[in-house]
Amino acid sequence: MPPRPLRPWSRRGFLAAAATGALSPALAGPPAHAAGPDFDALRRRWTDLTLGTGFDPAAEPYAARLAETGRLATGFRTSMAPAAASLWPDQPFDPPAGITQSYQRLNTMAHAYAQPGTGLTGDPGLAEDIARGIDHLDATVYSPATTRYGNWWEWQIGSPRLLLDTLAILYDRLGEERRARCLAAVDHFVPDTMLGDYTGTSTGANRVDLCRVVALRGILGAAPAKVALARDALSPVFPYVTKGDGLYADGSFIQHTWVAYSGTYGYVLLDGLGRLFALLAGSEWEVTDPNRRIILDSVEHAYAPLLHDGLMMDVVSGRAVSRGVQVNDPRGIMQSDHQRGHLFLAAIALLGTGADDATRERWNGMVRGWIARDTSNPVLTDPQFGVADLARLAAVAKGPGPALPEPIGHRLFPAMDRAVHRRPGWTAALAMASDRIAYYENGNGEHPRGWHTGAGMLSWWAGEGTAGQYTDAFWPTVDPYRLPGTTASARPLADNEGGGWGEPKPAARWVGGTTDGEYAAIGQDVRGLGSTLRAKKSWFCVADAIVCLGADITARDGAPVVTVVDNRNLGADGTPTLTVDGVPQPAAPERTRTFRRARWAHLAGHGGYVFPGGAALHTRREARTGSWRDINTGSSPDLLTRRYLTLWHDHGTDPDGGGYAYLLMPGAGPAALAARAADRRWLTVLANSRARQAIAIPSLGVTAANFWAPGTAGPLTAGAPASVLLRRTGRHTAHLAIAEPLRTGEPFDVLWTHPVRAVTAHDATVEVLATGGTLRLRITPGTACATHHCVVALR
Repeated sequence: MPPRPLRPWSRRGFLAAAATGALSPALAGPPAHAAGPDFDALRRRWTDLTLGTGFDPAAEPYAARLAETGRLATGFRTSMAPAAASLWPDQPFDPPAGITQSYQRLNTMAHAYAQPGTGLTGDPGLAEDIARGIDHLDATVYSPATTRYGNWWEWQIGSPRLLLDTLAILYDRLGEERRARCLAAVDHFVPDTMLGDYTGTSTGANRVDLCRVVALRGILGAAPAKVALARDALSPVFPYVTKGDGLYADGSFIQHTWVAYSGTYGYVLLDGLGRLFALLAGSEWEVTDPNRRIILDSVEHAYAPLLHDGLMMDVVSGRAVSRGVQVNDPRGIMQSDHQRGHLFLAAIALLGTGADDATRERWNGMVRGWIARDTSNPVLTDPQFGVADLARLAAVAKGPGPALPEPIGHRLFPAMDRAVHRRPGWTAALAMASDRIAYYENGNGEHPRGWHTGAGMLSWWAGEGTAGQYTDAFWPTVDPYRLPGTTASARPLADNEGGGWGEPKPAARWVGGTTDGEYAAIGQDVRGLGSTLRAKKSWFCVADAIVCLGADITARDGAPVVTVVDNRNLGADGTPTLTVDGVPQPAAPERTRTFRRARWAHLAGHGGYVFPGGAALHTRREARTGSWRDINTGSSPDLLTRRYLTLWHDHGTDPDGGGYAYLLMPGAGPAALAARAADRRWLTVLANSRARQAIAIPSLGVTAANFWAPGTAGPLTAGAPASVLLRRTGRHTAHLAIAEPLRTGEPFDVLWTHPVRAVTAHDATVEVLATGGTLRLRITPGTACATHHCVVALR
């Protein structure tokens, strides 16, 4: 079958430079061998994706961004020293990150040459300098004569991706012989066998990156078999997985086997597939695998729930949360939750160009909403973007259709031990750990003190004033032993405690919960990292609050144990008022206070907390100083100081069966908190023990329980460890959502002692054993901690 014609894509900036005679004929040598119309068209399409189209280079923000590219390229050109051992004195080739950084600088110079408005557009001397740089790397380190050392990623993804992009941009300027040498180097480090078995480092996002390398290498070398191999090797990425790296049916995304990684590797996968889908569309190598639909569905199913007002939540970004400002970034751009979120917006906009009309418009509405709401870190002036991504995002922002709001509801991600609860005006995210998911990830000198992230870290945002809560130097300045929401031992831990790359995992199985899509019951069997700490933690996520319970808090390390109700980053100069039981507290830093029986607390501009029946509460304001270098060897050593307010329950040294109960109410004012604390009928704690944790909220029709062992809590009984959420959804209707976080797959019974007339709907995994005075259900749960539903009519 002859190949289908490609849709034309123009690259106006480069063609304009060519029309002015600015391109260097001396550098190109004799005319290159024609690669054939399909390969030429694909190469031009790739450069369009990379360099951008449809923007006015004289208009902002493009003019400033193009000028910045020219400035950076001039600096790199001036400091380049091809006679030295390395290409730039500050980028030695060992470790191999220096090789990737050298190709990055050459790529920036290529952008300055090919794009309009850089001040270097079509400069023949710049093209010759790029060629000399490529030759130096080929002669000294990146060639078939070199044996790989150090981090594999630099050799097989980082460096070849940038080298091939540069070859595509300057294709006619670099000459056939030089291209051949470069492609031989890529073949050496990325052989076809890398796309054979779907194992090791060739899975998930890494597989997509490798396919991107092989596809572009095939296009530049007119090698159809390479392009076909790259296309076909994408197919193992698409289907849902049930273990290891990849996308799960519940929306989880895991990389490095044990790490929740939607926020970084998930982006690499989504962006890479968007580029490859767009590149190959209409060609004989178009990606037609029907499972690509899973990737399109993942935008709303897997990634959008983790985006909040333009930021990507840290709880799914692994060691990337430690990166801050990188010393090798001459732009000095802060890497943060907002920057990671913006990259997703760009990836969704790109992927949408190949979606059906209805899907594309829905995605564009979502992107418009995120752009409109991210006022603290405006998307369309984000300095990390080149003009290509800016142009795509600007086109979406200006397009027709509404800006869609954040959806209200709950998303539970059992496969990666994460949950997101959204209510009007606020959003919360929960991070846990189990024998499937690591406490934290560290590696390559990054994130050595993220120890307690998986001990129940509870992040939350309540309006624009809290948008920078985790953006503003949170990770280098927060006390790593007191991450918000966690129960943890103060036993000193070493940097990288437990090992690297997601190796440290607790021997805990019961982690997960159940949700009806709006409310949720979530629990975690906590095992301390590097300590003997044991605890049972539960979170019941409801209408305007998260009910937080803790029980069986025990340790034998000779160290204090605390539950951190919260640890709020107040910024460099923030002094919001803390009010406890109606009394404003002093705002002086370095002050610790103890309230023997606090009933509620409010932090101005944030929200508050309720302690049913009163509880001992400790608070501390302090200024903390640290640098990104403290938690990332590649980041800036500049010292940063931020003010914090920490609220905690002290369980003492070596507690035996400690516990707690409090409500988190993001965005709530003092009056609402005081009223909730005074309303003893609003919440009943049915159980808070090592065997079960359960609550009832009559006004919401909610009864929820986490059974750590078979037993009864209020009207609910479970014949096995389970999570049960019961909601009265009307006067005569109720909905049960049931899960088995232990994931044994063994059937078990659930009883609700209440008159039930009939079961009107239920999942195939739910068998109705009895109705009448008691509802008895048998659940066949499977092993994925899925939620099983049953709807009943009441008498």
